[in-house]
Amino acid sequence: MVPLKSLLLTASLAATLAVSTPLATDPGSLYARQFGTGSTANDLESGSCKDVTLIFARGSTEIGNMGSVIGPPLCDNLKSKLGSDKVACQGVGGQYSAGLVQNALPQNTDPGSISAAKSMFEEANSKCPNTKIVAGGYSQGSAVIDNAVQELSSDVKNQVKGVVLFGFTRNVQDHGQIPNYPKDDVKVYCAVGDLVCDDTLIVTAMHLTYGLDAGDAASFLAEKVQSSTSTSSTTSSSSDAASSSSAAGSSSGLSGLSSLFGGL
Repeated sequence: MVPLKSLLLTASLAATLAVSTPLATDPGSLYARQFGTGSTANDLESGSCKDVTLIFARGSTEIGNMGSVIGPPLCDNLKSKLGSDKVACQGVGGQYSAGLVQNALPQNTDPGSISAAKSMFEEANSKCPNTKIVAGGYSQGSAVIDNAVQELSSDVKNQVKGVVLFGFTRNVQDHGQIPNYPKDDVKVYCAVGDLVCDDTLIVTAMHLTYGLDAGDAASFLAEKVQSSTSTSSTTSSSSDAASSSSAAGSSSGLSGLSSLFGGL
């Protein structure tokens, strides 16, 4: 027999379907219809490697693998800031069906969905080892990305330069961050009145407003990418300088030996 609590929870989630399904008039849907990126993006799986790869997990009941509320405008804003030829956008699909009931599980999503996202990060790492990975998730997708990043190996995790989470369903449990990932590299967007961010499954109209944050979130990710590039360049320059200094010292020492034994 199915526990009464589970039945009530399922009924509650079903009752929110009309609210949690992106409306035709929400900012993200209008953006997707008028501009470049639609509800599906497979630049990593189907395209060539780019300087930056965005991995995004949509919210519950959203279509495609990018959804409509925030995924497409985030992708296009990031391309606008860094160059459309330098950014690949990839939505999480496969085992991640973005169903409603999975929100009630302990990780606010299911293991298969987490695995699907994790595989995207690993594919970016293996296929494009020099790409800088950034990520985002909305609603249940925020839990998918949160849990997936935690499970990454250190090599793959070090390749992830920044993460943005919208309507973060694990905001309370994980204290507004991703455990075992640099807090400064994560930005959480929780609209005033979005009760999903307060450890409930109550969906209000404010949960559909995150398309308005696309520009700010893209700026955050672009800054993290550019900052990591600057750091890498500085480290490389320091290493080159040290190598040059070492070579000069060796040359000087050999010159001295030559002078010492030159009369023999």
